[in-house]
Amino acid sequence: MSKVLYIKANIKPEGQSRTFRVSDSFVEEYKKVNPQDEVTVLDLYNENIDFLRPEDLGALFGPKTEESKNHPILKYAYQLAEADKIILAAPFWNLGMPAIVKAYFDYVSIGGITFGYTANGPVGLAKADKAIIISGRGGIYSAPPMDNYEMGERYAKTILSFFGIKEVLSLAAEGLDVQELDTEKIINDTIEAGKKMAQEF
Repeated sequence: MSKVLYIKANIKPEGQSRTFRVSDSFVEEYKKVNPQDEVTVLDLYNENIDFLRPEDLGALFGPKTEESKNHPILKYAYQLAEADKIILAAPFWNLGMPAIVKAYFDYVSIGGITFGYTANGPVGLAKADKAIIISGRGGIYSAPPMDNYEMGERYAKTILSFFGIKEVLSLAAEGLDVQELDTEKIINDTIEAGKKMAQEF
């Protein structure tokens, strides 16, 4: 049995997120293929994710004990570190991801839990060897010249790799706000592509 962490980040009301239409379909297909696996849903907007405060730093940089796993911030780092697979679903906003995603990564980027420093440089400590980033984008940012402006997936891929996750995949529904394009067809085509990816994930 694998432990799958499904991280969701979109403030839109239930049923209105185009990103979640794709990611939820991916997860449902994954569950069909892997009914024995445990999927934990972490909706960042339903958690108490916030920007780090000065009073948080002692726990983040101090020694870690068994009690650390119950700390209101450190618990997220342990959860990510112990997952076998990670699914991150977040929209492409303002050339990146919602700010809460960065706040979450500040919560989980903890030395001694998700990564460590050695004489030869940093090493990832996360258990997962596979992750996927799923997003919806108003424009098309996967090809030149706009690919240089895409900084959301790029950041998430980089930091997940920093945690030691060797394979970080991506699935994006693009051009959703381009008036000349058929939004529903794009979403449905991306859902179908995602189902195929889920069968191998």
